[in-house]
Amino acid sequence: MLEHGAKLRRSQLLVAVAVLALGLGLGAGVGAGSQASRPRLDWRPHFAFANRFVKQRAGRISYAVIGANGFYHGHRAGRGVPMASTFKVMLLATYLRKARHRALHDRDRRLLAPMIRRSDNVAATRVRDIVGAHAIERLAQDAHMRHFHYNPVWGLSRTSAGDQAHFMYSFERYVPRRHERFARHLLATIVPSQRWGIAQVPLHGWRLHFKGGWGSGTGAVDHQVAFLDRRGYRIAVAILTTSNPSHAYGTQTLHDVARRLLWGLPRVHRR
Repeated sequence: MLEHGAKLRRSQLLVAVAVLALGLGLGAGVGAGSQASRPRLDWRPHFAFANRFVKQRAGRISYAVIGANGFYHGHRAGRGVPMASTFKVMLLATYLRKARHRALHDRDRRLLAPMIRRSDNVAATRVRDIVGAHAIERLAQDAHMRHFHYNPVWGLSRTSAGDQAHFMYSFERYVPRRHERFARHLLATIVPSQRWGIAQVPLHGWRLHFKGGWGSGTGAVDHQVAFLDRRGYRIAVAILTTSNPSHAYGTQTLHDVARRLLWGLPRVHRR
């Protein structure tokens, strides 16, 4: 009887352990399922397609892209280059962080909208003077930018494609929630005369938020940084070019690299 009782208790203990393990397994599964409730998007950026084109193109080209499932690829993505007007996205985020505890006034909107939508340099200098270098560098630090270097001549501040792709992929993380909608609206409503490059690529219903930088318009610098989103998915792209034969040549490079990277971009339907 004692031996039988010991075996029974041992069997009960084993059953209890098995049930506990099963419960933990089910709990882990539910947790994983809740985090992965959004289905994976069966698409990746076509970096090999883009790389073949880049090899045939004049100028110096670097890019970084983060796909909808977080897949990252870069081509010379750590190369430091002058930011030109792509710096204005950082100015926008820095200004909105400074205003995190208040609503935006009309004067704020009148200052920030032309800086982003039509790339007003005077407005950018005013914003730079308001926020100061320390706040800009703090943003770069918070965004883990590895290649950012601030310059008082703001267009000569330096960055890399990798820095900017990661920044754009998580853009809202660096903007106060109360100002997210306004910031996204500005980046989505660039004036028609500056909607070249990636803005001319068919995006199949994805919403584009971007900013270009082109220096003096000679082709010395032609950049675009962007994120696209649709139904909770996000793609980020940064294409930075220097030493182009002309501005027109540079904008064509931006278009053709973006078109190749985003080739076959799927529609994401309402669930």
